[in-house]
Amino acid sequence: MDDSTSPARRKKTPASRGRPRDLDKREAVLAAAKQLFGIDGLRGTSMHAIAEAAGVSKVTLYSHFADKDALFRECVACACASHAPPEAYMLGGDRPLRERLTLIALGFFDMITQPDALALYRLMAANPRRHRKLSQLFWEVGPESTMQRFAQLLEAATAAGELNVPDSRAAAAHFFFLVKGEHHLRLLIGLADKVGADARRAQIDNAVSMFLRAYAPAT
Repeated sequence: MDDSTSPARRKKTPASRGRPRDLDKREAVLAAAKQLFGIDGLRGTSMHAIAEAAGVSKVTLYSHFADKDALFRECVACACASHAPPEAYMLGGDRPLRERLTLIALGFFDMITQPDALALYRLMAANPRRHRKLSQLFWEVGPESTMQRFAQLLEAATAAGELNVPDSRAAAAHFFFLVKGEHHLRLLIGLADKVGADARRAQIDNAVSMFLRAYAPAT
């Protein structure tokens, strides 16, 4: 018997790991879910409706997300990540602090003034009892996570002598509420349809300047 055909000499075929998940379908699911959650909330949106709106099967949907909670969390996390410039959050980065804060503020302002974000805010505020779970998930993955990350940046800036921040978590809240300003509220209640480029930039520059003055290191 030719030993080239023996089990020990045969070339092993790697086990198939299956096809990679279709990223386009995943993005379609996230887009559909984001829209439906903003209209009907967590309780009023079914996984079946999301799959149908995304044009995928429920098998495909569940291969990406175990349940609605996981899907909603990912929607919020993706929205935050897409508007949070990683270079601005890098501890010990080379960018000047004002520039980093401005980048973060611009990304945050653009995120919260998007139509789908405004729709979600209105939904949670209109019926807080009905949407309590949605609001809790949103808070944990969105605002709370964002402020904790920003607080770490403030702590590093304080250690480097760039700022004097005694309470980083409180200062993080101050920063993002300064960035919101009156424009966000006017959009929420329908007194404005959009924020012009000049008004947007003025809001950001004023917020960053005020924050830096409030937490300037002692001289």
